[in-house]
Formats: sequence, C-alpha cells, structure tokens
Amino acid sequence: MLDVVGKSRNIDLFWELLNDMAHRRFVNDKTFVIALRTLGGARELKKCVEFFHLMNSNGCEYNLGSLNKVVEAMCKCKLVEEAKFVVFKLKELVRPDGVTYKWLVGGYCDKGDLVEASKVWNLMEEEGFEPDVDAVEKMMETFFKVNQYGEALRLFDTMRFKRMDELGASTYGLVIKWLCKKGMMEQAHEVFEEMRERGVRVDNTTLGHVVYGLMTRRRVREAYEVVEGIEVPDLSVYHGLIKGLLRLRRASEATQVFREMVRRGCEPNMHTYIMLLQGHLGRRGRKGPDPLVNFDTIFVGGMVKAGKSKEATKYVERVINRGMEVPRFDYNKFLYYFSNEEGVCMFEDVGKKLREVGLFDLADILESYGQKMATRDRRRNTSSIAADTEVVISDTDNQAV
Repeated sequence: MLDVVGKSRNIDLFWELLNDMAHRRFVNDKTFVIALRTLGGARELKKCVEFFHLMNSNGCEYNLGSLNKVVEAMCKCKLVEEAKFVVFKLKELVRPDGVTYKWLVGGYCDKGDLVEASKVWNLMEEEGFEPDVDAVEKMMETFFKVNQYGEALRLFDTMRFKRMDELGASTYGLVIKWLCKKGMMEQAHEVFEEMRERGVRVDNTTLGHVVYGLMTRRRVREAYEVVEGIEVPDLSVYHGLIKGLLRLRRASEATQVFREMVRRGCEPNMHTYIMLLQGHLGRRGRKGPDPLVNFDTIFVGGMVKAGKSKEATKYVERVINRGMEVPRFDYNKFLYYFSNEEGVCMFEDVGKKLREVGLFDLADILESYGQKMATRDRRRNTSSIAADTEVVISDTDNQAV
C-alpha cells in the first residue's frame, strides 16, 4: 500500500501513512527504501532526513545497515544527490562507512559526474576507508568512458602496486576490454600476460575483446589463432570476430563465421543478426532494384501488418522528404515486427528472392533468423502443451482419489 501511495505522488498522504506506520511500528528495511526513494524523487529532502528521526523516536534506532540500503536504492534510481544530502545530514548520528561511500561513488559515476565522484572518493580515503574493488572498477570504467585513459590506467597501476592480491578476472577483463577498444594492443597484451602469469582465469568474454582488438589493428591472422586456441568458444568470442570483420568491411567472411558458429551449436542472439544486417546493408538499409529486396518496402509492409499504420506513414513521409536528415533503417523494429509465424514465412520467401539476385549471405542470415523464430514458437507451444497436460493429469489424479 505504501508503494502505491508513493507512486501516486500524493506526498501529504504518503507522509501521513508513514507516521501511522511508525507509531504502529510496522517498519522494516523495505519501508525505509520506499520512503526515501519516494521522498527523494519528489525532492522532499527535509522529509528524507525527518523520516530517520521519526523512525528513531518510535523505537527504530538509527542504523548504518538501513542507511546503506537506502543509499544503494537511491543511487540505483539516479537519486545520488539526494542520497548524499541524507548521508551528510545524518553524519553526526550515523557515521557512514566504506559501503556508503562506495554507493555514492557508483551513483555519481553512473550519472557521469566524475568531479563529485572524485570528491566523495577523496573524502572516503581521508576518513580511513579503503575503496573496495567494485568502487575501483566503477571509477576506472567511468574514466574509460569519458576517454580519460591516463587516469584510468593510473588507478589500475595503483592497484597493481598496493593491492595486487585483490586484482581478479573482472578488473583485468575491464582494462583489457577498453584497451582493445582503443586499439592499444601492446598495453592490452602486457595486461593479458600478467593475468596469465598470476594464474587468473581468462574467460571467453576477455578473449572476445582481445580478438576484436586484434581485428581493429588489422592483425587478422593473430585473431583467428586466438579463436582456434579456445576449446569451446562462446557467443562473446564469435561476436568479437564478427564485429572486427565487419569493421574491416569483410561482411562475407563475417557471415562465414556466423555459419560456423551456428554449425557448432552456438546460438546467435538479436545483436548477432543486427550486426550482420548492418554489415551487409549499412546502417541506413539498402535499396535494391527489385521491390522485394528493398528493405524500406519490407519494413513498411511489416509495420502495416503489425497494425502500426501511423508509424509506417511517418516513416514513408520521412523517406519521401529525404534531405539533410536521412532516416536510419531500424533493424530492431524490423526483426521485432517479424518475430512471429508470419515472419517465418516472410523470411523464407525473401531468402529465396535474395538467392535469385545473388545475395546468398543475406539470404542465409534472414533464413536463420526465421528458423530461430519458428523453433522458438515451437518450444513455447510444446511447453504450454506440456503444462496443460500436467494440469489434466493432476485433475485426473485428484478425481481418482
């Protein structure tokens, strides 16, 4: 009930209900989370602090555990400023610890505010709390995202120098991922070798980043050697290889990797298909001489069949009035609207037509997606039939008893 009233944004009624619950002592950690998330979202900062005083006066004493859960929930809802206000206002009554500061640092990093994140980080160190690995990784990732590679690597070097024993697969994987994205393969190789020397297990996700990094530097043979050295490559490894080949404009070779992936039982996901379609057709789709291989036509037809006539009309208007702004072909919508039984038939028909005009790679990709949708629907039907059978059997057994 408290959550429902909170979502209605009736703060007066919400506050009245909180008072009533406090007097009756119907309070737990979830009450704290809902209360602070609602009051913080409404920018009722004074009431956020008053709530803790209200709980304390009714037998629910100031508690660091409750404060940390509240700060965690608020930071995850992008209410880090409000969370910081509560923490600092209650500082004399509830002394924050390393966990409190960790959530604040993470909240500011998610917000992209490195200045405030750094201030909280420095304050945490001044008060004698050592940032845990999660906080370190969060700061490093944010530095990488805003292209401050120097700061991120300095932080990583500090960890290597002072707290080497705490460095694990996730930290190494994070650094290797971003170094490979930047094409800094020498530094990535150095970190990778250190990881192996220390006996840290190298997972397939990290190897996928290495493969992609090698591709960005046009070291294709080395990338293939890494893939061949993996006993059971998974989707992340194949994605690294496919993405790298597409970046080198080798779409046909990427499709061959896709075929091999499917043959070896590694199931592609939506991202796989979107990457391949963009590689073959470009980000804006492709115009074919035949209307049946014109993806604007297929897309609009799909939206009309899905009952999205208004969206289809808007798209057509934008296509007709093409000027400086050329609309992107939305592959997500295209695949989504055809993710049904109708789509299975459509992909088969389009696949045949594409083969007729010599687009074999594209035909294989779309037919594969159609088959995926068909097997998905069959799995759903099978599971529903099985569930119904179980219910019937259960009812029969009950009647027999």
